[in-house]
Amino acid sequence: NLLFLEAARMMKLNNPAQVMFVMVSYLPIPDKVGEMKTKPTQYAVRTLNTAGIQPDFIIARSRKPLDDPRKKKIAINCNIKQDDVISAPDIETIYEVPVNFEKQGLAEKIIKKFEMFRNGRGGMEKKPMKNKKLALKWNTFVKKIKRLDNLSNKKIVNIGIIGKYFATGKFVLVDSYISVIEAIKHAAWHNGYWPNIEWIDSEQYEKDPKKLKELKEYDGIVVPGGFGSRGVEGKIKTIGFARKEKIPYFGLCYGMQLAVIEVGRNLAKLKGANSTEINSDTSYPIIGISEDQKTNIKNRHYGGSMRLGAYPCELKKGSISRKAYGDKTVLERHRHRYELNNEFRDKLKEAGLEAMGINRERDLVEIVELKNHPFFVGVQFHPEFKSRPLEPHPLFKEFIKSAIKRKNKK
Repeated sequence: NLLFLEAARMMKLNNPAQVMFVMVSYLPIPDKVGEMKTKPTQYAVRTLNTAGIQPDFIIARSRKPLDDPRKKKIAINCNIKQDDVISAPDIETIYEVPVNFEKQGLAEKIIKKFEMFRNGRGGMEKKPMKNKKLALKWNTFVKKIKRLDNLSNKKIVNIGIIGKYFATGKFVLVDSYISVIEAIKHAAWHNGYWPNIEWIDSEQYEKDPKKLKELKEYDGIVVPGGFGSRGVEGKIKTIGFARKEKIPYFGLCYGMQLAVIEVGRNLAKLKGANSTEINSDTSYPIIGISEDQKTNIKNRHYGGSMRLGAYPCELKKGSISRKAYGDKTVLERHRHRYELNNEFRDKLKEAGLEAMGINRERDLVEIVELKNHPFFVGVQFHPEFKSRPLEPHPLFKEFIKSAIKRKNKK
């Protein structure tokens, strides 16, 4: 969009030492030709020049690494230093991207261009440009991923994600739940296993409940967050199957609410229990909107009707969650509108589903766990948001541990 380009040009004009342009361009290698072509990149830079912008760096994406002759050609035709043309070939894992850039000194080049360590005498102070300890940890992490992927006797843990945002024609949108997917990967790699993640459309179980038997092939099942009624009954059937068959189950946000509904209907004998999001006239509104949220919605303050951001959660002693975290109180991020209705908390506890994590400020249930099950945990928050490659989320680690135990018992 030319408006954005013009805004960026003016930013650079007004603050030349504080703004830098990095252009990412793809260099194709036509199969019939077998040669990497730089012309599209040259044309892209010239087009950018017509908007008054000159890139400081060019990130050259391609199937293969960029060689020196092509770097030189891009440098000459795009009015840029050859060292500022950065090769970004296809790699085995996205986590190798920082390693590739570090090899070419991209971070140091950016720091130098910004003159971030210039002293008062007009020279550059000598300061460490990289955290060697962190770089070592990251490199070790990437090597571990590659090693796990290339083992002859690959140790695989099979995880099924039940959702409804996957299919688009004949293709699967694997990025629909990208944060959940990466959190599973972090935890699996941490436990020395390669995750085989499969995306399962919940609506198929509504049409044909017999297909639920397929879920026995999985070592663990995740129902992530979501909204709306489509595919919900299929998810509830899935949760019930995981409960009965002792398959490790992890419910995130909506996945926790649906687990509560499933247990409410089938163990607590609350026939027709539901969320008011799905059925506002349900006899047993086991999931609903809190009083303060009702006020916001009544006054049409929809933007204030969601619980957003980090909230403290107090964990019950002896719970799976307390063991996983190793702490009494934790902070977790939220993005939801509906809550577990506290009127049904005792009834659910009698049925075996107990509140193991509570937000004391508002007396809201944050975590539920089912007794006599290897791992049946639902959380109202989004733990995937806090998972990191070098620090997997504790609950995902515990979930994967349980899935591995199931796998090894088969």
